Amino acid sequence: MSVANSRIAKHVKKSKLRNAEYYSMQATFDMLYDQSSKGCSFKNLMGIISSPENIKLAYRNIKKNTGSKTAGVDGRTIEHVSKLPEEQFIFYVRNKLRDYKPKAVRRVDIPKPNGKTRPLGIPAIWDRIVQQCILQVLEPIVEAKFSGRSHGFRPNRSVENAIAQSYRLIQKSKMSYVIDIDIKGFFDNVSHAKLLKQMWTMGIKDKNLLTIISKMLKAKIKMPNGQIIENEKGTPQGGILSPLLSNIVLNELDRWIESQWETIPICEDKITIRKDRGNSIDKGNQYYHLKKTRLKECYIVRYADDFKIFCSNPNHAKRLFIAVQKWLKDRLGLEISEEKSKIVNLKKDYSEFLGIKMKLVPKGNRWIVKSHMCDKAVNRTKDNLKEIINGIRYDSGSNDQARKIAFYNSTVIGLHQYFRIATMIAEDMGNIAYEVNACLKDHRMKRRIKKTGVITSDFIKKEYGKSKQIRFISKAPFLPIGYIKHKSPMMKRNVVNAYTKQGREEIHKNLSTIDIGSLRFLMEHPIPQRSVEYNDNRIALYCAQRGKCHVTGNELNPMMVHCHHKVPRLQGGTDEYKNLCLVDKDIHILIHANDEEVISKHKILITNTKMLNKLNTLRKKLELETITI
Repeated sequence: MSVANSRIAKHVKKSKLRNAEYYSMQATFDMLYDQSSKGCSFKNLMGIISSPENIKLAYRNIKKNTGSKTAGVDGRTIEHVSKLPEEQFIFYVRNKLRDYKPKAVRRVDIPKPNGKTRPLGIPAIWDRIVQQCILQVLEPIVEAKFSGRSHGFRPNRSVENAIAQSYRLIQKSKMSYVIDIDIKGFFDNVSHAKLLKQMWTMGIKDKNLLTIISKMLKAKIKMPNGQIIENEKGTPQGGILSPLLSNIVLNELDRWIESQWETIPICEDKITIRKDRGNSIDKGNQYYHLKKTRLKECYIVRYADDFKIFCSNPNHAKRLFIAVQKWLKDRLGLEISEEKSKIVNLKKDYSEFLGIKMKLVPKGNRWIVKSHMCDKAVNRTKDNLKEIINGIRYDSGSNDQARKIAFYNSTVIGLHQYFRIATMIAEDMGNIAYEVNACLKDHRMKRRIKKTGVITSDFIKKEYGKSKQIRFISKAPFLPIGYIKHKSPMMKRNVVNAYTKQGREEIHKNLSTIDIGSLRFLMEHPIPQRSVEYNDNRIALYCAQRGKCHVTGNELNPMMVHCHHKVPRLQGGTDEYKNLCLVDKDIHILIHANDEEVISKHKILITNTKMLNKLNTLRKKLELETITI
């Protein structure tokens, strides 16, 4: 799990939820989740997947993904798609779903921190859009079935939640033995037939949909040398649907481990109901009775294909290690790496999980968790930061230097945000800072580094403004790698759920200032013959501007909404978000007006200096004279 990815994966993925609200799909997703949680089967999902709202939502979700700018075998990216008229875009996706024939997946090898490479499969852009359409509908169904012990590539779950759960099991539940298992080439060895059977068991019984997914899985692979090869097994890393499919495969493992202890049936007279916790079963009382048996107490914590199984007894750990190895082989057809798989006594050795190594250390009459950045992460961080600083050292150009300083700062922030959940992170970052700061002491850097400067970013001011270690290069802040404080990782709150009204309470609060009826009107009445990018950004702007005119700040009547191009299309202006703003129809006339009579008639709408400045800023870009009031 990279630092960059962890920063993107927020605890509550607000933008994705907002998108579903904008395109009126949230009620449908809620319904799918509710029915799935009740054990219903789904035989007619293609109607939802191919609906115009779901297709437009897929475009919205995929367009800001950095991968959408990477071309597949056809050389096309999201930029080619965004220029299509909305009606044509929807028509094309629907046709592709009707007779799905995936293009070959472009294989590229990306470097791993250990010097090896990881194969990455890049589908063609239209195949990615189809995958996104399917993902949006499948996710609420499988989310209702997934284990609470799984955290990777799921809405509202993160690395922090996985580490918090691990800490709790080690320290509170006294699970001092951990089974570390590494699956050999998991993504390359998933059985297609087994995966489709697992989906059927989960209630996904739409045969047309399963046929499309089967074709996706079997899409041919175009190697870097141009060779086309068949694909009989595996889910290509890089495909939008692959993370969800991998979670479906390993959910069976999660449930099997849980059935050994957590969910094993017990006598009714041993069950206690907690009325203060929504009439849930008192797990503490359940485990109290289970501990009187000879059953093996064990818990799994999983993030994608990286997982740990925690035990309290070394004999239990040894038996479970063998059982899991055999179960993976017989049930899923997966082999484990004997070199990397082992049992660790946490009171003696460290166990690594998601870039953090953890163990138990004595404190008074109890054992507590002690965790560090893993050794590979420390060395990688040192090398990476030194390389960036060297780029700054030998570059005196102001524009390029500013870009490199900003990149250094974003790297430091990303490292701090990811690794601050390690208990000994201050010590680790201090050691890294000792080596990295040595690079700042040569004559090239020393004369350029100052102790005073201006911090314009609110985030940097809040997080680093009090640090005496902060320095400035060309008046830009240069963040101190050693300035960090440990943050206790948080467990996922049960109430947080992307597919229940209560779980989305915060999102509804953010949308409360927007007239949902007006928003729906705009969504259902796109501007004909305009690009899918234009109509999508029109919806986004209405929400970003809180339904108000960009110039006057007054509430917009949906019948009078105009989308203004700051740089006109005739002068090369695009339909990009940054080139658009929503204004009232009469204000739009005033922005473009040259005739004095027209200006005089409409400028009465401008009632203060703030409005006038915004109006003239837009007119200036059109090379028109400023207006006075």
